Amino acid sequence: MSAIDTPADIPLRGILLRLFSGFLFAGMVVMVKALSEDVPLGEIVFFRSAFALIPLVVFLRIRGEFPAGLRSKRPWGHVVRSGFGAAAMFTSFAAIARLPVAEATLIGYLSPVLTAVAGVVLLGERATVYRVVGVALGLAGVAVLVWPELGGGPADARRLTGLALGVATAVLTAMALAMTRSLARSGESPGAIAFYFALASAAAGLATLPGGWIMPSMQTLLFLVMAGIMGGFAHIAMTLAFRYAEASRLAPFEYVALIWAVLSDLLIFGLPLSPIFFLALPLLLGGAAVAAMEGRRRKGVTA
Repeated sequence: MSAIDTPADIPLRGILLRLFSGFLFAGMVVMVKALSEDVPLGEIVFFRSAFALIPLVVFLRIRGEFPAGLRSKRPWGHVVRSGFGAAAMFTSFAAIARLPVAEATLIGYLSPVLTAVAGVVLLGERATVYRVVGVALGLAGVAVLVWPELGGGPADARRLTGLALGVATAVLTAMALAMTRSLARSGESPGAIAFYFALASAAAGLATLPGGWIMPSMQTLLFLVMAGIMGGFAHIAMTLAFRYAEASRLAPFEYVALIWAVLSDLLIFGLPLSPIFFLALPLLLGGAAVAAMEGRRRKGVTA
């Protein structure tokens, strides 16, 4: 047995894969942000989802899960989960178009907090003090981001819309993750869940074609394809990360994605960070950290 295959190295492999997936997701967001001024939203969603299917199908084929692994005992569960996920992709990309990448990413940290709430509402899980505190901190962080815009003039409407779309994305993502948890508990393959989500999102994007798409230039087409390929490989890397390390061990590394978001705003888009961002930062990250602490505590109790 080689050193890389020893049990001690497995968590490190998971952490490195999680960091790599965060980097790829950040690259995808940069592509979406760069395209958002010129390319219709539905067209971006289509290319992001359709080209993500390529690495995903190859990965499932290598693992012997395609096409046999796509069989499902809960097809309507996949429909609901994919619907939430596709809607979240639309609102997420719309928020990215209107906000700095760092702010859109920061609002995304509401998702694990709201997933805990969705678990209570949809799956009948127990409401705990961790969930209550996490929600309180997360909502306080969003309030800090939104507060300066309340009562603002028309010049602030675009950002306020972006913040609302960011919150909607967090809610929809939480619902999708809660459904993912439900499907996984009933024995559905993670590969099937990812495949049907990408397929449904591509179909939803394609449905916007009558509303008017553009004929992309070669550079635009390259960005569209790269967004899809990066998104597909990012999902694969994240899936593999959870094979090698527990979710509670990987949770702190979720926050590294914020570093890439900040750097992209500063170095690529030339957008400065507002003081409000730094006020909301500890609140939203604190809420996400509390949600992660609950999972770690439960693991310790049941171990």
